[in-house]
Amino acid sequence: MVGKLLMRGMLVGLMAGLLAFCFARVAGEPQVERAIAFEAHEAHEHAHAGDAPEPEIVSREMQAGVGLLTGVLAYGAAFGGLFALCFAYAWGRAGSMGARPLAAWLALAAFAALVVLPALKYPANPPSVGAAETIGVRTALYFFCMGISVAITLLSIALRQALSRKWRDADATLAGLLAFAIMAAAMLALLPAIDEVPAEFPATLLWQFRVASIGMQAIIWTVIGAAFGVAAERMALPGAARVRRGMPVSESVLRGSGYPR
Repeated sequence: MVGKLLMRGMLVGLMAGLLAFCFARVAGEPQVERAIAFEAHEAHEHAHAGDAPEPEIVSREMQAGVGLLTGVLAYGAAFGGLFALCFAYAWGRAGSMGARPLAAWLALAAFAALVVLPALKYPANPPSVGAAETIGVRTALYFFCMGISVAITLLSIALRQALSRKWRDADATLAGLLAFAIMAAAMLALLPAIDEVPAEFPATLLWQFRVASIGMQAIIWTVIGAAFGVAAERMALPGAARVRRGMPVSESVLRGSGYPR
């Protein structure tokens, strides 16, 4: 059963990646082209000052076509598979929640942890923004921020689940959201800031690029959450009949189906 969910998750991820590629070609690539034109202008100015421009290793057409498509498809398939594994673990352990709402909530949590929180601290930058000598530090900080975001999300969910045994579901959910907000604010305040945007770089272009970047991720996680919920609902999930009656799935049913404990 888990293997079937994994396969469907990867297929859904591929579909999400394809839609994100179409969006990127329409909404993202024009901003990249403008940023590259700005970078070329700066390189031309430096060439007059005696600095030789860097050679182009991969053509722009290859980057915007095959390169972009390969990247987003691999991203979608990988996270679609991971999403399916998370769904398999959460199924039956999230009360009487059905396949569609569970997939939607998982996708929302993943989008918040993997995209929104890291982007608030270290937003995406187009070409020509950022010093080459700091790219290693910036990459490490971004993934460190992403790891903390995932930990914060998991802790908030665990807190909500623990409190729901004693409190009403609404109160436990509010407590979990409050804990998430406090920990997220602390993370954003404590992590070092990085601001390497050139003063002459167009602010509108920077904003449009970052919006397009968030838009790509929003498409991926929306499609994964919606399409995977439909795909999982059509499977004979263990305990599905109990869920439809508003009853939680017992651990014995999950163990007997080979689900992760």
